[in-house]
Amino acid sequence: MANILYDNFLEQVLQGNVDLLTVNIKAVLVDLADYTPNASTHGNLADIPAAARVATSGNLTGKTVTNGTFDSDPPVLPSVTGDQSEAVVLYVDTGVGATSTLIGLWDTASAGLPVTPDGNNINVNPNAAGWFSL
Repeated sequence: MANILYDNFLEQVLQGNVDLLTVNIKAVLVDLADYTPNASTHGNLADIPAAARVATSGNLTGKTVTNGTFDSDPPVLPSVTGDQSEAVVLYVDTGVGATSTLIGLWDTASAGLPVTPDGNNINVNPNAAGWFSL
């Protein structure tokens, strides 16, 4: 698999419906044995089965948009237990899975993937250049 941005997110950004600096964005650690990503048909957190969501961060901090690149401080997933995880997904958190927009999935850019949770914190490290560029 490769890193992806979800089509629904790209459409929302192009329509001016998502301001990455003001919305709540979270990272979720995902077990790809329980989830098969589809950039064109998956648009909301509810499209990722609950069994595939291993751990979720708090809201991202230190968000920036510079020269078309979105970045943030690396999120920390506290005291993670559960299945081995091969990817991290960013999403706009509305508090409701059916309306929380999936942003993108990373399975190669983040250091330390795959990871087997052992009860310790997991630091998610995006590319040094940022999460993604448009």
